[in-house]
Amino acid sequence: MRLKIIAGNWKMNKTNAEAVELTRVLVDLVGDREHPRVVICPPFTALSEVARTLTGSKIHLGAQNVYSEESGAFTGEISPAMLLTSGVSYVILGHSERREYFAESDQMVNAKVKMALQAGLLPIVCVGERLKEREAGLTEVVVGEQIDGSLAGLTEEQIAKTVIAYEPVWAIGTGKTATPEMAQDVHAFIRNRLKSRHGAVADEVTIQYGGSMKPDNASGLLSQPDIDGGLIGGASLKAEQFAKIVDSV
Repeated sequence: MRLKIIAGNWKMNKTNAEAVELTRVLVDLVGDREHPRVVICPPFTALSEVARTLTGSKIHLGAQNVYSEESGAFTGEISPAMLLTSGVSYVILGHSERREYFAESDQMVNAKVKMALQAGLLPIVCVGERLKEREAGLTEVVVGEQIDGSLAGLTEEQIAKTVIAYEPVWAIGTGKTATPEMAQDVHAFIRNRLKSRHGAVADEVTIQYGGSMKPDNASGLLSQPDIDGGLIGGASLKAEQFAKIVDSV
């Protein structure tokens, strides 16, 4: 069976004190869960304190980004080693907000994915189409290009360590959600695309849904055969809601 992963992307929210408090509640609610695997991704500033708060629990720590170089004169960036020494094991890469607001291309995402894997981090690579692209019937074209570009040059072993998150951009923070059937169609396309490019290892890859998953729609989405978890935004900032999504698995 593929690994089920529920990851919380806290985005630019929570001071250190707030992050620690939320983590403490999550540890009480889901800290003993091995299945599904639970990952939380606070802002960089809170990583070390959250890592200490997670000690003894089974929750994994993730970051929201990483740079594509090991070190150097890159003001404001964070290296893989910095994340690893802060207790991080997962890193979100290519999130739609990074692609839109910071002009991250597939090539930039690809360089980050390779650096993360080289360093021993597990990447969660985000792909997804905008509303106008979906309405124009370009979902598979856009998502296919993002998959090919973001994962270019990876070995079969590296693909097996990579998580994909399908996040329809039109459903992020809008309250809109793809129906389970709509989401499944794209997840199946992603798995078939991986299979055509990388072979049978595609059947091992965890593919999350990342478009406004909430407690009231999680079960329907997670019951689909190619949806292996969720990358949760707003609901991950509310411990009880996040725990209910974990319970849905």
